Amino acid sequence: MIFLAIAAILVLIIAGTAIFMNFHPVFGVKPSAEKLENYKKSVNFKDGLFMNATETIMEMGTWEAVKMIPEYLNKEGREPKVDLPVQKIDSLAIQNRIGDSTQITWFGHSSFLLEMDSLKILLDPMLGATPSPVAMLGSKRYSKELPIEIANLPEIDLVVFSHDHYDHLDYESILLLKDKVKQFYVPLGLGSHLEKWGVSPEKIKEFDWWEEADFKGLKLACTPARHFSGRGIGDRFTTLWASWVIKGKEDNIYFSGDSGYGPHFKEIGQKYGPFNFSMMECGQYNERWDNIHMMPEETVQASIDIKAEQMMPIHWGAFTLALHPWQESVERATAAAEKMNVRMVLPQIGQTISINHKPLPNERWWEKYL
Repeated sequence: MIFLAIAAILVLIIAGTAIFMNFHPVFGVKPSAEKLENYKKSVNFKDGLFMNATETIMEMGTWEAVKMIPEYLNKEGREPKVDLPVQKIDSLAIQNRIGDSTQITWFGHSSFLLEMDSLKILLDPMLGATPSPVAMLGSKRYSKELPIEIANLPEIDLVVFSHDHYDHLDYESILLLKDKVKQFYVPLGLGSHLEKWGVSPEKIKEFDWWEEADFKGLKLACTPARHFSGRGIGDRFTTLWASWVIKGKEDNIYFSGDSGYGPHFKEIGQKYGPFNFSMMECGQYNERWDNIHMMPEETVQASIDIKAEQMMPIHWGAFTLALHPWQESVERATAAAEKMNVRMVLPQIGQTISINHKPLPNERWWEKYL
């Protein structure tokens, strides 16, 4: 009887999980057959899936995964000991800022407000509390509040996404943002998620690598990354991942999204560089998955490859998604930048910087919260 009771409970758990994952909108939706047929035109699409241009090994053996469990359970040093403060920004100040000065406000991790040529652009606006489909199971944001709540943001001209992972594309954030955003630019396939969540198809434009578009005077290019996609069981590689080039009247910016190191950085630098500001992935890495997330020293080298005048490390400062100490990535990157003569930019969360104002912040502000 005990065995039957345990078996029944397991069946209920498995069935409940399957129902949840199949029907809850947080998991998004796979692209339709019609869209998949269109994606066959892409050189990055093969046998129904997207792929990296460079061989990228992602499989981890069962024993290797088991050995990592104690490491994940030991959280010592992997989160700040106190909540990180944020600098608050005012809705009216954003609304009233005009002119050609390019300004950037970091929300932590890989989320930004970019103000460029009088346009307001959000990059990977994951503005939720946890990067997980189930809030109680996800890593908690290091800060109790955001620099500005979504409800207080002014109208946004453009939202740009790099890929569909939870720490970049957030369901709850989209629900709150969708009615104040004029246009969404996304890699191939990601638009299906947005449509599922109520974004009008007319607002969504999908891009393959190396495709370009003009947006109200800005030139945007969807460029390669070395990563993967997927939000649920069985949907890995069904949408594309990317980095982005954003070029205005005076400034040329690179946003890396998530990426392992690879030759694509030099290709992007040769085609679109030099850049006067770059936001480069730097965090949530491990030697076991360095094909899909750069080590900090590689981040600095990648900024050299793309011909960036100055580099800001991103993908840190908000969530614990790997095994390294929470501040290790920025410390290693800062040390590497000094050796390689790369100019590092280190704003605090919520701090608005004008990218052509010198000197830009580079203080080790995180040391106060170790």
